[in-house]
Amino acid sequence: MDILLVDGYNVIGAWPELIELKRTDLAAARDRLIEVMADYQGYTGYKVIVVFDAYEVKGIEKKYRKHKVDVIYTKTEETADERIEKLARELGNIRTQIYVATSDYTEQWAIFGQGALRISARELLIEVQSIDRKISGRLKTEREMVPTSKIPLSNEVAAVFEKWRRGKK
Repeated sequence: MDILLVDGYNVIGAWPELIELKRTDLAAARDRLIEVMADYQGYTGYKVIVVFDAYEVKGIEKKYRKHKVDVIYTKTEETADERIEKLARELGNIRTQIYVATSDYTEQWAIFGQGALRISARELLIEVQSIDRKISGRLKTEREMVPTSKIPLSNEVAAVFEKWRRGKK
């Protein structure tokens, strides 16, 4: 199984949509990131874990699932980078490839040492946008393939029926 660890605030600070949302409502930006990562998880099959620093959520560590995505707020004195490094060590094994989404250069080198691979916030955004286009294309194709009638008819028979419907012979 592949696992994607996401440095939540790093990604929020790098994606234009989330930067704009963060200016007015940080909680909404976090929720939107989690929603996008849930779609990503559903499409790719990766297990996604989003890690946020305990910024604006003071106190003890908090873990929960939202839209089937694991969300972690670190302890007050623990950074998201430290938690991601720890998770990379704990979760990595022969059958599991760990990816870390962050644009933090120092963090990228630290996770390389754990055997994880990195994907920058920008690369993740491009991948998410590509997946959205693929899904939209599939939906459009499937909508076009849905028959207009409940009984499958050839184009010729459908044309005859259409003439009859309009009162033409």
